[in-house]
Amino acid sequence: MEPPQEEAPTLAESLPRPPGASGSPTPDEGERPEGSAALVAAPAGADGDSAGADGLWGLPVEHAERRPECSRCSRPQKVCLCPYLPVHPLQISTHLYIIQHPAEESKVLRTVPLLAACLPPDKCTVRIGRRFSEERDNELSTVCRDPGTLILYPGAEATNLEEFILDSPVYPSTIILIDGTWSQAKDIFYKNSLFRLPKQVQLKTNICSQYVIRMQPTSRCLSTLECAAAALSILEKNNYIQEALLRPLQALCSFQLQHGAQIRLSKEYLLKNGLYAKPMPKNKRKLRKMELLLSSAKI
Repeated sequence: MEPPQEEAPTLAESLPRPPGASGSPTPDEGERPEGSAALVAAPAGADGDSAGADGLWGLPVEHAERRPECSRCSRPQKVCLCPYLPVHPLQISTHLYIIQHPAEESKVLRTVPLLAACLPPDKCTVRIGRRFSEERDNELSTVCRDPGTLILYPGAEATNLEEFILDSPVYPSTIILIDGTWSQAKDIFYKNSLFRLPKQVQLKTNICSQYVIRMQPTSRCLSTLECAAAALSILEKNNYIQEALLRPLQALCSFQLQHGAQIRLSKEYLLKNGLYAKPMPKNKRKLRKMELLLSSAKI
């Protein structure tokens, strides 16, 4: 999905004229091609200023239009990824419940629309927000209190998903994922008590992320789509699901790289190889995170 184009300005921006130039347009300016910027009249106080300003109101205003998007993959139609999506939505029994940070909704290369396009609408719910409560969010509260609901969030309290389903008396029917940067996901998880009601699980995997056009803390940090692909393949006991979900992500990254994007190496890799160009943060909390990342890179 490409960034939205801004609306064309109503008045042309003022450009300096060479010394001695008059406020009247030259014959060449009068024949300027359509769509090019027009010079503004002479500075205030110069002869003809009023007439030049009045003339600006008659100039046509060109409104930039947003490129039409594909209704299925949410990408601009010229770069639609539907050929890489499953012909029919994947048949799954697990309900995917995605909590999306509001900042992710406007990201150009987000993965959730691709994920949702691969699944049946009744098996993928996306809720956007930062704060949720039992009083205002009845549906989410019911989901979180259901014994068949898991939340995928790594940490000391999390159980490996593969191990959990072997001993669980109730087979999971819903899994919650938080979509956002690591700091955004952490903020959502710890500031919403609802998300500590479900059993907390994590993925036991050493695979590297294929989402190479967006920087991650480490190469083992996965995008939301990759997490969902791995989790669903485990819960559904079907490895094809992971393959089918990763195909559009691979196509997206390949297309972006072919059109000028660069591979974004992880912060861990940059620190380990002395390539991290930015200064270390002054904020103590952020500095501590960078130091932990650097120490893990040296292991």
